Amino acid sequence: MKRLEDIRLYGILDLGYVRPSEIVHVTASLVEGGIDILQLRAKGFIPDDVKWFAQDIHPVTSAAGVPLIINDFPGVAADIGAEGVHVGQGDAKVNDVRRLAGYRMVVGKSTHTLEEAVAAAEEDTDYLGFGPLFATATKPEAAPVGTQDLRKLHELVKKPIFCIGGIKLENLASVIDAGAQRVVIVSGILQADDIEGYCRQVKKMLDAGR
Repeated sequence: MKRLEDIRLYGILDLGYVRPSEIVHVTASLVEGGIDILQLRAKGFIPDDVKWFAQDIHPVTSAAGVPLIINDFPGVAADIGAEGVHVGQGDAKVNDVRRLAGYRMVVGKSTHTLEEAVAAAEEDTDYLGFGPLFATATKPEAAPVGTQDLRKLHELVKKPIFCIGGIKLENLASVIDAGAQRVVIVSGILQADDIEGYCRQVKKMLDAGR
């Protein structure tokens, strides 16, 4: 499996954009395009459904050495042998997630301010999400935090930080210039006509900005 330190492009298989019948095909396209890590986000589905989705896509991610992260459901992650769990600010505590999912699990946490990021880094987290940087249809209720704090954030927090929220090819250069080292892209990738090609362009820009 790829190490967190080497991961640059974080993809999310969001069932708000992808129909259940398409998840294996889309996962294969994401992997072929060069996604380094993949989160399964299935808001509104029951745990049994999420487990079914995860069981379908995990063989695809495993074969490519791409860690599979389950959003919100540590029990599902444990049941299918996923590589990690991601939680939000209002979800279970990191220690509780590890107790439920297993202590070898990668655990990531969403943060929205410098204060939240520093606090999450002091927990037993493996990586942080930070954002939304820009307005995003994925979470329309969330206020954008902008890019002005990215350099300071990377000075304060030494764990891997994945910037998220409204990031697309069109604004990726400005995000990298502001100090981002790793990014999450959701709708830009999932709504692209050529998912593989889109991912490759993102990876090329991230590598050039390293």
